[in-house]
Amino acid sequence: MTRLFAVIERDIKKFWRNPVVVIVSLVMPVIYLVILGNSFQGKLKNVPLAIVNQDAGEFSARLVDNLRAIEKGANRTFKILLLSDQKDAVEGVRTGIYKAALIIPADFSKRIILNRRPETGLFLDNTEAISSETVRNFVTAAIRAIRLEYVPIRENPVDIQIRDIYLYRLIDYYQSLVPGVVIMAIFLGTMTAGVFNLVMDRFLGTDESYLLTPITRVEIVSGLVVSGLIITTITASAVFAVSMLITGIPFSMQMGQWVSLLIIIVLTTMALLSMMFVFLGRANHPRIVGVFSGFLNVIFFFPSGAVYPLESLPGWLQAFSKINPEAYAVHALKSVLFKGAGLMVVRYDILFLLAFTVIMMTLAVSTFKRTL
Repeated sequence: MTRLFAVIERDIKKFWRNPVVVIVSLVMPVIYLVILGNSFQGKLKNVPLAIVNQDAGEFSARLVDNLRAIEKGANRTFKILLLSDQKDAVEGVRTGIYKAALIIPADFSKRIILNRRPETGLFLDNTEAISSETVRNFVTAAIRAIRLEYVPIRENPVDIQIRDIYLYRLIDYYQSLVPGVVIMAIFLGTMTAGVFNLVMDRFLGTDESYLLTPITRVEIVSGLVVSGLIITTITASAVFAVSMLITGIPFSMQMGQWVSLLIIIVLTTMALLSMMFVFLGRANHPRIVGVFSGFLNVIFFFPSGAVYPLESLPGWLQAFSKINPEAYAVHALKSVLFKGAGLMVVRYDILFLLAFTVIMMTLAVSTFKRTL
């Protein structure tokens, strides 16, 4: 029994003597609660909706007023932008500025009065399954509500038709998760390669072999990042292929799309590997890596737009997504995979990942300690 207590006492002392593990163990549950609670709030908010009203009649004004009421309501589902050009609105949906564009034709009110099958056009970014379906449901409700104060001239008036125009091929919810799965695979790869190998070498005492050679810290950091890049890129590419096969995403893409996807995966891997070196470059126990892995996963993955639209996150989480490399990676992967976008369309995502990698690599080299 004495030896049992001695083992327990030793392990407890080891824990308390590591302030990093203690602090993270205490703070992490609170951070989990805050991040997860704000990343999945149930109802969407601030979904950008462009409206082009080409009709000057009463009923188009009622429709816009109904949508404004939803925008100003307690849930604040929409963030409405009134445009005058239909082409600008549709192009805004294609480039991701808006999630949908509602086009009200010039004869909308006239057709309602004459009971001649009035229609509206709703252009949807159906690569965002949750937001597109939410917009469609609320627009449908707003259109139905314009008849509440209207007594038709003729009997049995027909319903107002909404013509849904999906800008991209039909994508179900599971297919929309594939970019997030790839990013998760990259993150897990960066946690088991690169700097993790250095931490294990320190823990086992084999890192002394590096210190007895003239290898510089730049060479050590770069070598470990490159080896991690090779391993993680192969793993993430395999996960990508299997995910496409399982969810039914067609492999029939142009060579330019495949090259763009590979470039995004490589840049994302480089960004996360270099970032891990900054966080864990001085760690000396694999337990610290384990503690940080779950913590960083929540911090970076859930506010990335992989499973929930960024527009519906609280303002402070949206601000964090502006510097979150995974948010740019998810946006780039979705644009190339589902929208057929080229590198020019996602150039800002690529430029951010490049700049982030350069900054993190500089910090990793400068903070790396080539001593025992």
